[in-house]
Amino acid sequence: MTISTHNGNSRYRGLILSIAAFLALIGILLAFTFYTSSVLERNTTLVNISNKTANNAQAIIKDLFDLQGSVGEHINSPHQKRVRERLENNTQGIDQLLASMREGSEYIDASGNAHQIPSIKTATELAALEGAQQDWSELKPLIAKYLEGAGDIRVDSSDELALAYEQAKTSSLSMNDALDQLTNEVYEETERQATTIRLIQVLGVAAIFTYFLIFVFFFVRRLRETDAEAFAARRETQEIMETVSTGLFLLDKDLNIGQQHSKALNGIIGSDQLSGENFANVLRGRISDKDLKTTEQFIEQLYNPRVKEKLVNSLNPLHKVMLHNASGSKATDNRFLDFKFSRVYDDKDIARILVNVNDVSDAVYLEQRLEKERSQNDMQIEMLTTILNVNPKIINEFIINTQMHIEKMNNILKNPGSSQYELEGKLKAIYREMHSLKGEASALKLHSFTKIASDAEDKLHALQNQGQLSGNDFLPLAVHLDDLLSLSNTISTLGERINRSAPTTSKPAEESLILSDDIAKNSTSKTVMVETSVSTDSVDSVDIDGGQDIDLDSDDDDSLLSFYEGFVKDIAERQGKQVQVKSSTLTQVHIPEHVAKPFKEMSIQLLRNAVVHGIEAPSVRHLTGKAEVGTIDLEIQNNDSNFMLIVQDDGQGIDYDSIRTKLSTEGRFSIEEANKLTKGQLLKQLFSSGFSTKDDADEDGGRGVGLDIIKAKVKDYDGKLNVNSELGQMTRFVITLPKA
Repeated sequence: MTISTHNGNSRYRGLILSIAAFLALIGILLAFTFYTSSVLERNTTLVNISNKTANNAQAIIKDLFDLQGSVGEHINSPHQKRVRERLENNTQGIDQLLASMREGSEYIDASGNAHQIPSIKTATELAALEGAQQDWSELKPLIAKYLEGAGDIRVDSSDELALAYEQAKTSSLSMNDALDQLTNEVYEETERQATTIRLIQVLGVAAIFTYFLIFVFFFVRRLRETDAEAFAARRETQEIMETVSTGLFLLDKDLNIGQQHSKALNGIIGSDQLSGENFANVLRGRISDKDLKTTEQFIEQLYNPRVKEKLVNSLNPLHKVMLHNASGSKATDNRFLDFKFSRVYDDKDIARILVNVNDVSDAVYLEQRLEKERSQNDMQIEMLTTILNVNPKIINEFIINTQMHIEKMNNILKNPGSSQYELEGKLKAIYREMHSLKGEASALKLHSFTKIASDAEDKLHALQNQGQLSGNDFLPLAVHLDDLLSLSNTISTLGERINRSAPTTSKPAEESLILSDDIAKNSTSKTVMVETSVSTDSVDSVDIDGGQDIDLDSDDDDSLLSFYEGFVKDIAERQGKQVQVKSSTLTQVHIPEHVAKPFKEMSIQLLRNAVVHGIEAPSVRHLTGKAEVGTIDLEIQNNDSNFMLIVQDDGQGIDYDSIRTKLSTEGRFSIEEANKLTKGQLLKQLFSSGFSTKDDADEDGGRGVGLDIIKAKVKDYDGKLNVNSELGQMTRFVITLPKA
């Protein structure tokens, strides 16, 4: 939008030229005054320097006379030293002053202050300066010759002193005459310049005053004409503003709303007083602080002529933004508003920003409803893709395991117990179940499951770092469990419809998740400190029921290996690594169902752990002489009374010093305590809940739950866990579970 200013410019061209001429006169007068002031300052400086030079010459005569009168006094007496030092300083001072006046250089006095001395330019001034320089040239060598031996007791300097004294009486008088002549020349020049300045100032002030009277006369007449035109224009604008149905207003650079705006704007914004208000203050508290700050930066860029308007409009932070209800209004007053910003140009300059705002609440609610339906469709397509591309047995196992994890978490929440120790135990148990569920969902590329589980983990991690827990802290987790249960039921239904030949799954749970009364109450119990009795080499055992052996056909085993390979590949791509999985026994060993299930769950955790923490990036492996593609060996062995799961990677191994550093950094141990921990004690910390050597948590690791799950599973199945690692070479986990 451009304002037409041709007529206005022609109308005010004479006024503008008059003001320019008026200012030019003042500027010329000021410039001349500044110039003459600098000349006067120069002359004043020359007079001061000339007088200082004459004073130094008189001081030299006085010092020579003093020295002449104290002949016979010891040359190293304080008096003799002080006079000679003063004589030498005055000699150097005259040298510097004469040179500065001749060359126009900087002079530094005895106190260390710097003075800029102007150079002498006129012929008479130069002649006077040369006369003083000539007289000084006759005296200076005699003084220098005297000072050369005056401080040596072995040298008789009385003759040199006498010669210098006699010459000083003659030269100082001549120098004073020359310097007086120089001073008089400067005074005369200063007087001439002062007279000229006074004359020009009087004439300039008279001209300016006359011009000012003429200017005021024409300005008042033109102002009356302009007021009449402006009144007519304002009346037309007011009629337009009262008619349009959208919110229209102008913004200046300071984000102030113009005095005129459309009548509809008050109803759209929900404020009766908007004219002259600051736009940021109107929005403050009704949009987020982040959006408010972005809006201020956005409008600032709109006023930047180097930024294209179309480009910056694509970054509009107030496009379909929710404007919260004002204080005291009902919640239903929240609305979605769409602000559009357009530049208003005055010729080529950006004069204002025109803002057009509309209430688009109905359109936004329709879009949200359509987006929700589209998300549900995308989620079902994702699930269908997984069902069609993954072995039905694996899908069914996932559905069963998901419902089992959800049921366990729900039971944990319903279990009584409100002491701090009991709440911490519930938190760790829920964390393990949620992490296991997320791992299985991530392996099947079920991103909807993974996203909900990750969000729940974020809340659990925050609770873990919170310190003091209460029952109410667990209430938000019920929402995540409901969402996971709903997704599980959906994929179960889809699987039954698509693949009737697959083994039937357990009937989707229909009951809602119920929290126990104990969880819903705030805990007032004191925190209980306990030590775990579970070591990294073996865990406490519990009795479990035996299971029937399952003879898996080769297709199932191949699909499981493919499942692991795809799972590792996805994690490696996200982590920027290259990893391959090898197994020579996965398709050979037959294991009972009650062992196959925990083996699979622990395999997922160990494979993820190997990719995230063990295998190095290709560039790092190349520098250490390793193949860029890391290798993970996954093997299963059937011994007489046990089954063994072995997961070994050829990565960087366990860095115990890194564990010590992380323990001290997190405040679990002091530096001295961490340094005293043995490797076994450090491994025990590595398997503790919430501890991870990874600095930042992501979808694949860094929450400190994976190894805690391993430890808990081994303990649940009365098994054993062995860890062997060689720094820079490999890490091997060996899990042994009994057959019965």
